[in-house]
Amino acid sequence: MPSSPTFAFAAPSPATRTLHVLRPGDLPDFLAGPGASWAGWLTATGFEAGLGELRLLPSADGGVAGAVAGYGSAQARRRLRFGLAKAVTGLPAGDWSLAGKLDVPERTEAALAWLFSGYRFDRYRPGKTPATAPRLVCPEGVDPARLIAMAEAEALTRDLINTPAEDMGPAELEAAFLALAADFGAKTEVIRGDDLLARNFPLIHAVGRASPRAPRLLDLRWGGKGPTLTLVGKGVCFDTGGLNLKPSSGMSLMKKDMGGAATVMGLARMIMALQLPVQLRVLVPAVENLVSGTAIKPKDIVTSRKGLTVEVNDTDAEGRLILADALAYACEDKPEVLVSMATLTGAARVAVGPDLAPFYTDDAGLAAALEAGAKAGFDPVWRMPFHDAYEAVIEPGIADLDNAPGFGFAGSITAALFLRRFVDGPRYMHFDIYGHTPADQPARPKGGVGQGARALLEGLPAIIGLQGRR
Repeated sequence: MPSSPTFAFAAPSPATRTLHVLRPGDLPDFLAGPGASWAGWLTATGFEAGLGELRLLPSADGGVAGAVAGYGSAQARRRLRFGLAKAVTGLPAGDWSLAGKLDVPERTEAALAWLFSGYRFDRYRPGKTPATAPRLVCPEGVDPARLIAMAEAEALTRDLINTPAEDMGPAELEAAFLALAADFGAKTEVIRGDDLLARNFPLIHAVGRASPRAPRLLDLRWGGKGPTLTLVGKGVCFDTGGLNLKPSSGMSLMKKDMGGAATVMGLARMIMALQLPVQLRVLVPAVENLVSGTAIKPKDIVTSRKGLTVEVNDTDAEGRLILADALAYACEDKPEVLVSMATLTGAARVAVGPDLAPFYTDDAGLAAALEAGAKAGFDPVWRMPFHDAYEAVIEPGIADLDNAPGFGFAGSITAALFLRRFVDGPRYMHFDIYGHTPADQPARPKGGVGQGARALLEGLPAIIGLQGRR
């Protein structure tokens, strides 16, 4: 695994410099008051306090006395999450504190963006020495432990997604999973290869059996008291499409097809690091969807763990197959809340683009809690419908279910409906995430990214009855 940066806040000291964060309307008062000695400099350089705009403030000896950063308009901040991070990347090394008219949520977003800006993925550039990043003194009213847990979890998720499949196959994902468990004293079990058939996980085995890197089911348990929460993450370490082979353009990003696994592992890390009083279980079916003489074939019918038969009409719709067995297994344990996360369909990207995490649930309470958590965690989500009228679409007639109906519409919804057939008992949410930032964004460089995990973390008090706890 790559070596992620260490995330920490600085302690205040006489050497700490101040970053003044200014809205456009704050600028006149600043120039007439604390910034009066730099008024000419800021005016001459055209500083207008636009979002992420930065000016270093010179000292009398030619050094850097401090800096000003624009906070922009409310509309600009709505359009660009973590926009202040644009300024952070231009600051010199050293310790910095924030000053300005920011409320606690705004200070929290700024501090989280600052930490995220310190992420680097340099495993394959060992000779490149990263510049020393500026450090932030944790702003007043902000929970440093919580934000550090978020940053460390996000780094884990990004590292896993960014690592190419040659170095992140099922065995390597297992190693990362076991290392995470060991860090927090969690119990684990791994079921590999033909043992999946012996233990009745036929769909996971069918998808992964064509690869020389054996499929497996990873199982983690942590916590001895509190509500029961189970997370299931899709761990397709590379997806060629199987015999329904993807074109090269469709295959180029498929190292990220284990983004659901990476995201639930990041969420689990936050829950364990913050010692939340829950009984946590994490299930990750880890496979490669490759082509060989043993590959599952179009029109094959496989009996799932739950006993439902599935006609495989497209071997490239494999994620829902492995999740089906894992969800059925999760329900046998009767958790109170069950969450699945997967980079499941291109249809979800067409519907909401790469920045939103669409989710499905029949439970209005879960949806409301998650939407509030998304706002608190700066982690946007969008509710999609389990539209019952499309249930008939996933029934092929020859078997109980069709993994890839030729409906031509609503691909994310029909995939979610397929998964719901394997859930009995718990309150359930499913996420159809992208797990990738297609271009550099503030605090989110191009590449792997977590989606939905912080929204779930912040929503947990309402989701599983942890009211009053954070």
